[in-house]
Amino acid sequence: MFTGLVSDVGEVLSVHRDGDLRARIGCSYDVEGIAMGASIACDGICLTVIASGTDPRTWFEVEMSAETSSKTNAGHCGWPVGRRINLERSLRLGDELGGHIVSGHVDGVAEIVDATTQDGSTRYTLRAPDALAKFIAPKGSVALNGTSLTVNEVDGALFGVNLIPHTKEATTWGQAKPGDMVNLEVDTMARYVARLQEMA
Repeated sequence: MFTGLVSDVGEVLSVHRDGDLRARIGCSYDVEGIAMGASIACDGICLTVIASGTDPRTWFEVEMSAETSSKTNAGHCGWPVGRRINLERSLRLGDELGGHIVSGHVDGVAEIVDATTQDGSTRYTLRAPDALAKFIAPKGSVALNGTSLTVNEVDGALFGVNLIPHTKEATTWGQAKPGDMVNLEVDTMARYVARLQEMA
């Protein structure tokens, strides 16, 4: 479980496939404090640490199943070496819940269709997959590439979010541009409410 508050920006150091996708990610975390089997959200994808080290720099490795790849930007556009990705360690009992409850189970991929900057902040318009659009509501929450954001407006499958300068500096959003595909996790409560309405 996560909060959508990015705590580090990592870099993809290597990627290869041997059945599943395996990636080595450079980070600034103290890897001695990361147990094998720990969960780290990588661009919003909850992945399990399977190896770590410090040579020549601090890194950890994760594996991603074909199912996960198919629903994320890792499969849609690939994770090339050098790609920067948002990282978040899993929530611990007693941690401040500053964002919203994020599971790290990405629902699909949204496309950035417009970006407008004014007074340092940037307003992004994104297109969600049609099957997920019903879960996105004005003033509701979404996680985009692992970042907890508030939805400003919704128009069919299009929705808007606003990022302040701090968020752009502390995450990969400072480089985001139209045409980029981002991992989308809809709010868990919205998913349950929609399911209950279907059963009513």
